[in-house]
Amino acid sequence: MSKTMKTVALVGAVAASFATHATTATAMEKEKCFGVSLAGKNDCAAGPGTTCAGTSKVDYQGNAWTLVDAGTCASIELPAMADGTARMGSLEELDRDLPAS
Repeated sequence: MSKTMKTVALVGAVAASFATHATTATAMEKEKCFGVSLAGKNDCAAGPGTTCAGTSKVDYQGNAWTLVDAGTCASIELPAMADGTARMGSLEELDRDLPAS
C-alpha cells in the first residue's frame, strides 16, 4: 500500500469517527415534546390504537410527541384551543386534543 493510500485511509477513518461523534451529540440535544405534532406528523407514542411514527389522528394530540431541540418544547408557538385557552407543548403526555374513541 502506498504512502498516499495510507494517508487517505487514515483521514477517512478520522472523519468517520468525527461524524459518528457529531451524530451522537446532536441526538443528545433533542427531547420529546408532547402536544405539538400535526396529525400524522408525530415521531412516536400516539396513544391507544396507533403504532408509532406518523399515526397521530388530530393536530396537537396530547399523547403524541415529536423530537424538538432541548429546552424549546414549552416555548413552541401553537394556536389557542377552541375555548381560547393557551395550548403549550409538554415534556409529559397530555390529556388534551385526543381523538374521539
